Amino acid sequence: MSRLIVVSNRVTPPSPKGSATQGGLAMALAAALREYSGVWFGWSGETTPEFTGHLSMKRAEGVTVATVDLEEVDVQEYYNGYANKTLWPLFHYRIDLTAYDRSFGQGYDRVNRRFAETVRPLIEKDDLVWIHDYHLIPMARELRRLGVDNPIGFFLHIPWPARQLVATLPRHRQLAEALFAYDLIGFQTEEWLDAFRDYVSHEVGGEVLPDGRLSAFGRTVRAGAFPIGIDAEDFARATRSAAAARTYDRIAASGAFRAMIVGVDRLDYSKGLEERLQGFERLLADNPALRREVFMLQIAPPTRDQVDAYQDIRARLDALAGHINGAYADMDWTPVRYVNRNYRRDELAGIYRAAKVGLVTPLRDGMNLVAKEFVAAQDPADPGVLVLSRFAGAATQMKDALIINPFSPEETAEALKRALSMDRAERKRRWEILQHGVATHDVAAWRDAFVQALEAVRRPVPRGAAQTA
Repeated sequence: MSRLIVVSNRVTPPSPKGSATQGGLAMALAAALREYSGVWFGWSGETTPEFTGHLSMKRAEGVTVATVDLEEVDVQEYYNGYANKTLWPLFHYRIDLTAYDRSFGQGYDRVNRRFAETVRPLIEKDDLVWIHDYHLIPMARELRRLGVDNPIGFFLHIPWPARQLVATLPRHRQLAEALFAYDLIGFQTEEWLDAFRDYVSHEVGGEVLPDGRLSAFGRTVRAGAFPIGIDAEDFARATRSAAAARTYDRIAASGAFRAMIVGVDRLDYSKGLEERLQGFERLLADNPALRREVFMLQIAPPTRDQVDAYQDIRARLDALAGHINGAYADMDWTPVRYVNRNYRRDELAGIYRAAKVGLVTPLRDGMNLVAKEFVAAQDPADPGVLVLSRFAGAATQMKDALIINPFSPEETAEALKRALSMDRAERKRRWEILQHGVATHDVAAWRDAFVQALEAVRRPVPRGAAQTA
């Protein structure tokens, strides 16, 4: 079996299963590397006065991780700059928040080049290289320049936007050309794959070949949809843990037999948090009988604090949660519990299980693993109801959730009312179908589908010197 070299922006050494606060991508990559021997490489999250390329290697929970520190200017230009002020808002359809700065692009290319030079000595002849997400689009181009001829795959965890939006990006052709240094490009859904095909066909003069490959810039590349899943078995175990039970009991005691609606998201403008609170406020306004009978717990740990747009969204959410509580709270009832902190996965499992409704309302999302975790955590005998945005990638797989347009407060409120009043038989029927999908299309299925597709593209012809910049 080939080794797997995984490259991502950040590397978070795995913690004992079920106890970590790691995000969905980190958990998925750790699960992939437990199956395939190899190395997980990326940024340590630390800065250094001068980039040296020094690798720090360690073994954690069956996974070998290799990390490198970046200079502060790298973090500002590559991470806070091009990745999170340019690509992230653009790919989430927020062109109004997209910042274009030449230094951002220079930093982005520089860090990708440094990453390639640092990881190159770790790559052996028969290894598969799997690179992740929008931070590292040029990575394969830089590895090819260094003579790496191994199969290299790329997986985009966020949406690929409509071609009219991509075309607003200065030097978008160069970014697209860098993708054609890969052998395989993976997307979360057929919708994002179709958007990429449309871009290649109409913006860069490429074509979709009869066998589905894409041809442009003198290269061909395979592309496919590989929907990511969760480690459903592990999450089910976390639900049965002592920490989950304690958290469940705390929620039950503090809720005073009221129904809980839960949302769990990073503090990000793409997650539809303002729209979610507005929908909950509409529920209270239109249904006086539900007041005091329901409350909303919104967990939103802060992220990317150095980016202005994230400071703005936090201030607006603070104000909106305060407004709703000021308008509707009573001495013994607070309608919105708004919490800016992380919880361990086993604690989240208990929170999800205690909820009557899981409210997942991104305005645009690659997949959304919270929706899948909520389903995996439910009590089969008395499950809660998932209310899910149609703009989450997960909506294509989870059709038995209550699917909503998150831009409509009325639609959100109506779905919440329906979820809160849904009888047990319907809740169980919907949950059983959703849970079957979560268990079947899990992280192992995603990992194996992508790795097998990458294995299939091995070719004997060296191409290192033929790559275009």
